[in-house]
Amino acid sequence: MHYHLIGICGTAMASLAGMLQARGHLVAGSDENVYPPMSTMLESLGIPVMQGYDAAHLNPTPDCVIIGNAIPRGNPEVEETLNRKLLYRSQAETVKEEFMRGRRSLVVAGTHGKTTTTSIATWVMERGRLNPGFLVGGVVQNFETSFRVTDSDYFIIEGDEYDTAYFDKGPKFMHYLPEIAIVNNIEFDHADIYKDLDAIKLAFRRFMNLVPGNGRLIAGWDSTPVREVIGEMGKRLFTHLETFGTSDDAAWQARDIAYVGELTHFAVVRQGREWARFRIPLIGEFNVRNCLAVIIAADAWGIERETIRDALASFKSVRRRAEVRGEKRGVTVIDDFAHHPTAVRETLEALKQKYFGRRLIAVFEPRSWSSRLAVFQEEYVRAFSPADYVIIASVFDRGIATEKGRVLDTEKLIEEIAAQGKPAHSIPEADDIVEHLAPKLREGDVVAIMSNGGFGGIHDKLLDTLRDKADED
Repeated sequence: MHYHLIGICGTAMASLAGMLQARGHLVAGSDENVYPPMSTMLESLGIPVMQGYDAAHLNPTPDCVIIGNAIPRGNPEVEETLNRKLLYRSQAETVKEEFMRGRRSLVVAGTHGKTTTTSIATWVMERGRLNPGFLVGGVVQNFETSFRVTDSDYFIIEGDEYDTAYFDKGPKFMHYLPEIAIVNNIEFDHADIYKDLDAIKLAFRRFMNLVPGNGRLIAGWDSTPVREVIGEMGKRLFTHLETFGTSDDAAWQARDIAYVGELTHFAVVRQGREWARFRIPLIGEFNVRNCLAVIIAADAWGIERETIRDALASFKSVRRRAEVRGEKRGVTVIDDFAHHPTAVRETLEALKQKYFGRRLIAVFEPRSWSSRLAVFQEEYVRAFSPADYVIIASVFDRGIATEKGRVLDTEKLIEEIAAQGKPAHSIPEADDIVEHLAPKLREGDVVAIMSNGGFGGIHDKLLDTLRDKADED
């Protein structure tokens, strides 16, 4: 078939394009926001990407048009698709029918940790010789890709609670077919499409209800909203429940968590008895919980403990999750996808622990819908408390954000962070941030740059500036 993807450079869409090509289909697409890593991945696969949106891009006529969830009515290619009555589908619907139906699937959901947990699962199941196909919202460094198509009966996917398409406002994960479902945690997020936490909880409740009787629901017991959702379901939970976390009443518990050099050590206790001990090259208690969820899923699929142990020890993480982009003049520059205040705080706390004794500079771009709106104004003040120096960029595409509600007040945020007794600045653009920050950096500093977008190429710009200064010296 000939597929045309509108919005092809989105993380999920670009991966789907590669998966369809791997199946032997003819694939092309269009987008107006083109930046690495997805743009470079598509280029390496030889998948044509047309710049901008134009009705002419649908010539020759594709067999199916896949419309990304960020693409609205009024898009020239959407309107042409409708006018010509072409077959169209969403990304999630296509994944379900092309790659999931009839297979044994693991769907990883939750407000935080989806991408990392899904990536860990792909590697553990690979080392367990299940040869899984997968689709992840990031580049898994053990595979150097975000997707894989195999002939295996196993498929692993990141389950996103964001809406599916302009014509399907339900969550993407409602299209997936979980034999095993992981729900790490539930918090309020995506303020542009969910009214409140109760609306989020309802979406996750519906997702949990997809798990069959012969499957597993692996639930993060450290998350109060997860407990509440399962409690509300009561006898209407028609599958096997496995609870996990650091809580004393979780069926699977992580205990004796210790950080030694570059490694995190922990023990797994099941039903009060030690099950195994692990070491992982990841930082933060949140990553211990991510690994614990995968351990339960791997055990359910029959993978031996020693294999799980070896796989976790050799996991290489995910691009843009506390990824070290480079080090110049003794300054370490880190790229992280964190945007929700909980993720920001946990990431900074973990980096503070890993780089103990070094100055931690946080640079944050409010780019996701929830971070652009004022719903987390107070939470962000606390989120940046682990940092020693804070820079907040301007709200991304502020004009459009104002249409959704009250926008994050970055000036007020900076004032309240500065009141904690640390330097804090509101600097609009990436170039201005680099110009301000580079002269102030000293050997040993760690710069954590957090955004769920390209952020004007700030990582490379900062490293280049530091390199040039080193050459001058």
